[in-house]
Amino acid sequence: MKYWHHIACASLALAAATPIAAHAQEAAADVAAPLNSVAAEIKKQVGGRLRGFYRPRGYWPLWVKGGAIGPQAEQFIELASTADLDGVDPRRYKVDDLRRAVDAAQDGSPVSLARAELKLSLAFADYVRDVRRKPLIKITYLDPELIPERQREDEVLRIAALAPSFEAYVQNVGWMSPYYLSLRTALAGYRERWAELPDLFIPPLPKKMRVGFRGEPVALLRRRLGLPEGTSFDKALATRLRAFQADHGLGADGVPGERTVAALNRDPADYERILRLNLERARILPGPWVRHVVVNAAAARLSFYDSGKEQGTMRVVVGTLETQTPMLAGMVRYAILNPYWNVPTDLVQKRIAPKVLGGASFKSLRYEALSDWGASASLLDPAQIDWQAVAAGQQELRVRQLPGGANAMGRVKFMFPNDLGIYLHDTPDKSLFSKTERQFSNGCVRLEDAPRLGKWFFGKALAPASDAPEQNVALPDPVPVYLTYLTAVPTERGITFIDDPYGRDVEQLQQLAAR
Repeated sequence: MKYWHHIACASLALAAATPIAAHAQEAAADVAAPLNSVAAEIKKQVGGRLRGFYRPRGYWPLWVKGGAIGPQAEQFIELASTADLDGVDPRRYKVDDLRRAVDAAQDGSPVSLARAELKLSLAFADYVRDVRRKPLIKITYLDPELIPERQREDEVLRIAALAPSFEAYVQNVGWMSPYYLSLRTALAGYRERWAELPDLFIPPLPKKMRVGFRGEPVALLRRRLGLPEGTSFDKALATRLRAFQADHGLGADGVPGERTVAALNRDPADYERILRLNLERARILPGPWVRHVVVNAAAARLSFYDSGKEQGTMRVVVGTLETQTPMLAGMVRYAILNPYWNVPTDLVQKRIAPKVLGGASFKSLRYEALSDWGASASLLDPAQIDWQAVAAGQQELRVRQLPGGANAMGRVKFMFPNDLGIYLHDTPDKSLFSKTERQFSNGCVRLEDAPRLGKWFFGKALAPASDAPEQNVALPDPVPVYLTYLTAVPTERGITFIDDPYGRDVEQLQQLAAR
């Protein structure tokens, strides 16, 4: 490593001695000269709210590049002007004043550039702080460092300045989750495409309605979708219908079936409210530059993020309606290889005790019984257990399944310590992952591809050192995991509304409406 370092330094020194390098230095100086003038003006104009950001960087501008305000300014102004999508009044950011300042800076004078620079930075810091506020949706934070706190203006700007490309950071709304950006975009598009159409009731339509069909039902459907009057089911109607279906989470086949008619008869404001609810849920999530994991229990899907983008996704199995996977945020701190599975007491009563009473060998079932739930619990002799009492629910018994290929935890589980007994884990039963709805667990999250996630967590394949059970492997840098619940999810086509398996939408919509 030192060898290559010396070669690189020698090469740079040699290059600096050549006329070409000298010319490059002169060009760089020519570029730096006007920016130095802008920095001097920023130093004169900057106020207390922004001084903490600009002073450590020598008052060097963030928005000025090549003697002009960069394109990210217009991108930000567009964001700020549509801040109502974020639940914020756009007037807070004085958008017209920002535009005037950016227009005035086209004269290239350091005074105008510095003025526009500071106005943009202040509005940008306020906007990011507002959008990244603490969500109105309740979630359990297992670790204090994950509780959202309102950042200072200088912190917001410092994080933005550290992005590899500030322009891309603004364009991609890099301080928010990709889920949030997709939902925000969907809300804007939904309003434009569907919210202002005629509110007409559509009765059940003929099942044979396809391209080429004619009649009064077609005329009604065309009016509902905002198309010119007519009675012909033409290609324009089919295209418009497919767009409506895609934006409402329906199969985009261009056929007005029962579910499509039900969506057409639903108040468009309902869909907008659901989008806003899910925006609030997605507000909890960090931006993609934060290394983190998201589990969406509604869609039974897990995604992981790093370096500004999604690194991977997989199907998961989550809790049933009776044993729901909760909304919480924690830090994955370690993995357990060759884990035991502590069997829930109701399963011990309903499944294991009847098998033992039916003559099955407790040992051959690969279970152990323990005296209590403490860390120093002792093993019990199965022959001394009153299995009749256990089966009748008169006696609770701690039972754990031994590690192995049939263990319900699989080969590994990833731990974010909590009192709810929730974690991510492998599973030997892969059959449930092929189902569309995957709410079957007792609350924990079963992983379709645990080795893949383990490799992402640790940077290498996980392998136990021996056959010994419960081998803890600490994660050098803990990773946040967010168990959330999104019933509107981004897709390649835009957005899809999915079922509400836990019935949380109605209750949380009422909570938001009451605020």
